[in-house]
Amino acid sequence: MKKEVIVVGAGLAGSEAAYQLAKRGIKVKLYEMKAKKKTPAHSKDYYSELVCSNSLGSDSLENASGLMKEELRILGSLLIDVADRNRVPAGQALAVDRDGFSKEVTNILKNTKNIEIIEEEFTEIPNDKIVIIASGPLTSDKLFEKISEITGEESLYFYDAAAPIVTFESIDMNKAYFQSRYGKGDGEYINCPMNKEEYYNFYNELIKAERAELENFEKEKLFDACMPIEKIAMSGEKTMTFGPLKPKGLINPRTEKMDYAVVQLRQMIKKENYII
Repeated sequence: MKKEVIVVGAGLAGSEAAYQLAKRGIKVKLYEMKAKKKTPAHSKDYYSELVCSNSLGSDSLENASGLMKEELRILGSLLIDVADRNRVPAGQALAVDRDGFSKEVTNILKNTKNIEIIEEEFTEIPNDKIVIIASGPLTSDKLFEKISEITGEESLYFYDAAAPIVTFESIDMNKAYFQSRYGKGDGEYINCPMNKEEYYNFYNELIKAERAELENFEKEKLFDACMPIEKIAMSGEKTMTFGPLKPKGLINPRTEKMDYAVVQLRQMIKKENYII
């Protein structure tokens, strides 16, 4: 019997699945439509494109996230191997150069024996073949119709919020400062402090600000771990100071005190001054 598996989607899951199968001598047909048809969340042709944060979470062995990454290294994970080579400073987190990471994954998959890449939309799910569907929540309409027929599900959800990108030159380093939370790491993060008055001015402007019109896949179906900042703010005027703007673990070197709130930024691209 000829061993062959169809993998649909060259995102994080599909890329890893295709690579692991190919390494074990299994022929893979990897379908990826980005070169001809992109979803609303993607902009590049590279595989494993990170559309939000460039952080893959903690790399410390003291917690589950870091322990899982170490286990993946031992098991020969493609994504963790590439992430380690494209690491950017982020304290105890494993953060990557987004473009470098995606480009390297793409290059490896295109040059891996046993992987045939088919750059077109996958629309039919065969009954007589092994198929891994890793097309993500922004699956094309035609494929979703087929998935819905099998699963009975009416929709797929996109639990995410886009991270803003700013340049280093736009940050006033006379006010901001480098420091890692709780002194862990080498002070790779840029911290933009707010006093109480500045925080409440920001809060009031945020909750009444004009909002972008939602796409169909973004309708109000929110996930607590990845909620838009304005939704966090609307849950209470101090909520942000206990979440994404929390000052805990940071001491402002100019005042030698903890700020009322802090926007913490990290590097996004190697050797360039982009920060998210």
